[in-house]
Amino acid sequence: MPGLERAQELGAREDGLAVVVTTRADGSPHVSVVNAGVLDHPVTGDRVVGFVARGGVKKLANLRACARVTVVFRSGWDWVAVEGDAELAGPDDRLDGLERTGLPRLLRQVYAAAAGGVPDDWAHLDEAIASERHTAVLIRVRRIYSNPDDGSAA
Repeated sequence: MPGLERAQELGAREDGLAVVVTTRADGSPHVSVVNAGVLDHPVTGDRVVGFVARGGVKKLANLRACARVTVVFRSGWDWVAVEGDAELAGPDDRLDGLERTGLPRLLRQVYAAAAGGVPDDWAHLDEAIASERHTAVLIRVRRIYSNPDDGSAA
């Protein structure tokens, strides 16, 4: 998907930092900053945006109630927004087609896509990731938009 390459490039410039917008129960936006990246969906192989959230955070509760999410990658005045539907894979959320035994590997893949390295670089954190009930958030893209790719402000 063409815009995902730009998202990946802008994310890499900023150590994977991105703004995530979910929807609260009252319809207002809930905004936070995460490390996000682009990777292949573990079941379908489609390109998705992914990030990991610790168990119990508000964004997970919001996504369970309303799966619509926007992730904005930016570097300087360049930005790209990715809108889509979130799928969750974690100790409290089963992703159809992913065996429970595949969850640690998926979490490592998301961390590697978002913060760098390769999945095996993150293996030493498996115990902490499990105890903190980390959940992978995979965003199936519906829409991508951005400012012009010429460095000008939006």
